[in-house]
Amino acid sequence: MIYRSPFPDVTVPERPLHDYVFEHVHQRPDKPALIDGPSGRTLTYEALYKAARATASGLRARGFHKGDVLAIYSPNIPEYAIAFFGVSMAGGVNTTINPLYTATELKRQLIDSGATFLVTIPPFLDKAREAVEKTNVREIFVFGSAENATPFSALMTTDEPLEAPINVQEDLVALPYSSGTTGLPKGVMLTHHNLVANIVQTDTIERLSDKETMIGILPFYHIYGMVCLMSCALRVGATVVTMPRFDLELFLQLVERHKITMGYIVPPIVLALAKHPAVDQYDLSTLKDLLSGAAPLPESVAHACAERNNLSIRQGYGLTETSPVTHFNPKDHEIKITSVGPAAPSTAYRVVDVSNGQDVDTGKLGEIWIQGPQVMKGYLNNPKATASMIDSNGWLHTGDIGRADEDGYLYIVDRVKELIKYKGQQVAPAELEAVLQSHPNIADAAVIPVPDEEAGEIPKAFIVASSESNLTADEVIEYVAQRVAPHKKIRRVEFIDQIPKVPSGKILRRQLVERENQH
Repeated sequence: MIYRSPFPDVTVPERPLHDYVFEHVHQRPDKPALIDGPSGRTLTYEALYKAARATASGLRARGFHKGDVLAIYSPNIPEYAIAFFGVSMAGGVNTTINPLYTATELKRQLIDSGATFLVTIPPFLDKAREAVEKTNVREIFVFGSAENATPFSALMTTDEPLEAPINVQEDLVALPYSSGTTGLPKGVMLTHHNLVANIVQTDTIERLSDKETMIGILPFYHIYGMVCLMSCALRVGATVVTMPRFDLELFLQLVERHKITMGYIVPPIVLALAKHPAVDQYDLSTLKDLLSGAAPLPESVAHACAERNNLSIRQGYGLTETSPVTHFNPKDHEIKITSVGPAAPSTAYRVVDVSNGQDVDTGKLGEIWIQGPQVMKGYLNNPKATASMIDSNGWLHTGDIGRADEDGYLYIVDRVKELIKYKGQQVAPAELEAVLQSHPNIADAAVIPVPDEEAGEIPKAFIVASSESNLTADEVIEYVAQRVAPHKKIRRVEFIDQIPKVPSGKILRRQLVERENQH
């Protein structure tokens, strides 16, 4: 059973990423492309385009050749886009790095990617200098200025015509890192064709316009922020208001001040908009459309957010390895809030029994397999991992468990590796987290497996209680027990101040497992 997109296939232009994104830039030279939220510093479309071209020329003058790798180790600021698209124009590859990385984690990515230049911000310089020792990095640039560091602006001394012939099908433009289904982070090789294809696929259904003002909270280092937000928005001439990290008060201030109309976000932000008392102090009336991705969104949280703020909320789905979008709920079709929607244009998917590789019936659970022009070229220097992720027929095995309904809408349940095995029966942590987050006195929750002699594994919940509540563990256990099958019941509860998460919103269950093991 192959589920195909209900939308017509798209034609992907054979053009480099920067050419496609900036195709209409001359129609809107003075329009703000990016605004730095905290400071209000504005970068117009003309300034962005010229700065990217100058960056490309400056890199080439410093011996940065086609196929060379530049690492961007920075939070979201307008200059991020200058660096990213300047590298693209120079025929190079961007390896985008989590700004929360330690020097050790940064060094590992620099070595694996073979980066020869690195750009960062002044507060990160000490970590950057420590990390580049015994790597191929020849020079560190800094956005702004800092002692004993080359200002990034020093690259922009010329705007010479560029000649970097690009094979869009083969040449990489982005090298983000992902753990895939297992193991340490691996370099995901994404070509110009991959990213242009996904912009076309997304834009065909989303139909963003130059009237949009979007909140730039998704980190640009992450594929979701890199493509759906930064690249798609700049392609259509929208304005993006950037935030270096998520702070709810600043988020709400920026929505009100800049009259934000649309946001690509993650479930923790939806949860805050649904439950946090500060939301009532701001005028969010211009915000009409939210699309949540990167982690499962509980139904109760989605409805509470939509009703409280009088807006539409949808879910989408994808992976770093698929550039990222493979599914989303389109605006003008039926929105099924618990579903990530039908397949994007030119995309097909299957739901497969992991034990025998056979397609399961509609409505049954299985691993999601994907085909489409957005599927990565492979993992850098890791043919074994590539072969385990993409089979000989071109199907990418996501490692995610889900089901399809009779309309072809996909429902994601959890990761294959995160399923809890209780007496041989599978329990999805995300399902229990959705139940827990529906409780009025639970601000946030996470569920992990805990070893048990009789059952094999049992579900344990970590709970962040609302500040005014006197919630007890017994109340939590009973609340869930009334709403799930017996084998899915929460067996243990621990109250905690904060659920550890990555910037994209995914729960860091590994940290909670380590915490549990230390007890």
